[in-house]
Amino acid sequence: MGKNPLILTFDCGTQSVRALLFDKKGNLLFKEQIAYEPYESPEPGWAEREPDFYWEKLGEASRRLKKKAGDVFSDIIAVTLTTMRDTGVNLDADLRVLRPSILWVDERSVQCRAPMPAINRVLFALVGMLDAATANRANTKSNWIRENQPEIWEKTEKYVLLSCYLTYKFTGNLVDSVASQVGHIPFDYRHKRWMKTSQLKFPVFNVEPEKLPKLVEPGECLGKITSEAAAWTGIPAGLPLIASGSDKGCETLGSGCVDAAVASLSFGTTSTVQLTIPKYVEPQQYLPAYPAVMPGMYNPEIEIYRGYWMISWFKNEFAEEERRTAQEEGISVEEVLNRRLLEVPPGSHGLMLQPYWGPGIKNPEARGAIVGFSDVHTKAHLYRAIVEGLNYALREGLETLCRRAKCQVDYLTVSGGGAVNDLICQITADMFGKTIKRAQTHETAGLGSSIAGFVGMGEFSSFPEAVGEMVRHTSVFQPTLEGFQIYDELYREVYRGIYPKMRPLYQKIREIYRKYGK
Repeated sequence: MGKNPLILTFDCGTQSVRALLFDKKGNLLFKEQIAYEPYESPEPGWAEREPDFYWEKLGEASRRLKKKAGDVFSDIIAVTLTTMRDTGVNLDADLRVLRPSILWVDERSVQCRAPMPAINRVLFALVGMLDAATANRANTKSNWIRENQPEIWEKTEKYVLLSCYLTYKFTGNLVDSVASQVGHIPFDYRHKRWMKTSQLKFPVFNVEPEKLPKLVEPGECLGKITSEAAAWTGIPAGLPLIASGSDKGCETLGSGCVDAAVASLSFGTTSTVQLTIPKYVEPQQYLPAYPAVMPGMYNPEIEIYRGYWMISWFKNEFAEEERRTAQEEGISVEEVLNRRLLEVPPGSHGLMLQPYWGPGIKNPEARGAIVGFSDVHTKAHLYRAIVEGLNYALREGLETLCRRAKCQVDYLTVSGGGAVNDLICQITADMFGKTIKRAQTHETAGLGSSIAGFVGMGEFSSFPEAVGEMVRHTSVFQPTLEGFQIYDELYREVYRGIYPKMRPLYQKIREIYRKYGK
């Protein structure tokens, strides 16, 4: 090993791919990011993208990074990869792509012609999960392909996630990390292996076992960079590709969350709160905890679907004035909007938002709600109410996780695009009533993935040791008593009552629209 060994990490997300070069101290030495449109929509609500599109952009980012890094590029000892979750790839017998990937954000669903086996339906009904299992089955994209494109499914030799396909492009091996298996797939999360066909949930996903890839633990070698991959990316052939995990799992590790005393908040397109614990604990009844990037640990997670996507929605619908200001000042629209947070006091003068802008498995009827409007409210109030509403939902999620895991969190870490702003972090501290810590880099998913690489290469003896050396909390936000008091009362006395009171109305809306075929 060289005196300054480096890990080259690729973070392949919905809106961009990043090539990142980290050293053993967690310093991000070089970065190259290539942005792209999130997806193509052949039909309303669809979200698709050719898998090779990501490989093309990844190669471009790698070549640019190599040019930027110069001689330092020769210090790379291994490569790691982290990707978005729940994005499948259909491969034929020659491992060629059969159709575009259906992304995690895709909204299509399917009514399967063949019913689930009667015994499974009875057992799901007995535990009160028949509606959830039916909804999950309808939302499983492999089921949609099977029903609507049977000729594609017939030709599908392997059905893998995007992380596995990119691993194949790097190494020629169809293998993936257990910590990347997050999606509508027949994965046994408790035992970190593929489900047996006899398991209760298998018919929900129903991908034949022979179509699924081999899995390894994070830190293990997935294979070596092939000469073909080397020619495309500029990475030396023969370097090992080390297994890490999904983007959210890597964010949690990269933000320094390695035990139950710390919770990880991710302010991304989907906002999440995760714990890292040694025991398998379902975050909600019958919903799985995911394998952590740190072997032997689990990440129970509560997800706010389309979390900080709401900021994009607000920006597109209401922020034309802020867009002009941003152009004049040469800054982002988000920076202009975040300045307006200061115009509104904690609690947004009673304007509250419940951010269920997408149905969940446990509450398929759910919709969002904005309550408390009065004539004092402005556009700035609505923007702050969105930020606060997401934090109310994440706090409720954290309380659920801690109650089920029987643990108490001392502080929280933050990552994702929303965590860049100091004021949002301070609002978060006030709303949770806990210290918020932010790592030295905003590229926490890449940092977490590189940690797995360094451990896998023997540079550290354990994941906690690597985190201790590579993660530094350079920004700390303490809650204020005044802020916490009003947020806590609004949360306990108002927010927690919104969904139970609105649920019958959401159900009625759902029934009416189903009646009219909408």
